[in-house]
Order: sequence, then structure tokens, then C-alpha cells
Amino acid sequence: MFEGIRILLVEDNEINCEMLTRRLTRAGLSVITAADGQQALQMMASEQPALVLMDMNLPVLDGWSACRQARLDAHLKDIPIIALTAHAMETDRKSALAAGCDDYATKPIDFPELMAKIQRLLPA
Repeated sequence: MFEGIRILLVEDNEINCEMLTRRLTRAGLSVITAADGQQALQMMASEQPALVLMDMNLPVLDGWSACRQARLDAHLKDIPIIALTAHAMETDRKSALAAGCDDYATKPIDFPELMAKIQRLLPA
């Protein structure tokens, strides 16, 4: 279903990154990774992933700022972004959407729910 589709996972926690990369790869996705928001913007521009999974609490440039900057860039503005965060309040979800995220997933990740969100946001 997801064969050949490349997504960008932005996660600064190495263990979380490895675990999520393994599960996403088993689901058929091709996963590239970045460890901070600045690196994420650079990789979005150079790699043009089909979708981005963006941790919001990142070093260098946080996920909120990276999403806002991506939405201002004509080459990045249409790439779907799903926020990944431990902040589970309704206000946090609204903040992520206001920053430019297309959807929101809380940690710990409910993997089947995340996959449904990915499938919904990927171009047909």
C-alpha cells in the first residue's frame, strides 16, 4: 500500500526515532530522518517527502517554528505535516494546527491511528 512512498520523520530522541522508523518501514514506507527543525526544513526542500512526521519539541528550531516556516515556503507549503507530541491537551492540538500542521498525534504513539492519519493525508 505504501511501497515507495518516502516520508520524513523529525525526532530528536534516538530511541523513539529508531522504533518509529522500524515500524514505518515494516508498513512499507521509506523513511528519512532529521533530528531538529532546521535540518527538517533543509530535508523537506532537498528530498520533497510525501509527508512529514514532526516532533514539536526539538533542538535548534522547534517543530512549531519549523511548521510555520514550511507553510511560508512555496516549495514546502503543500507537504502534509503531522505533529508528534507528548502534549495531549486540546489547546496543544489547536496550537499545532495553527502552526500549520495538518494533523496531530500524541505520544506514546497509537500506531494504527497514526497509520490511518498518514494514509488519509498522502496524495492519492
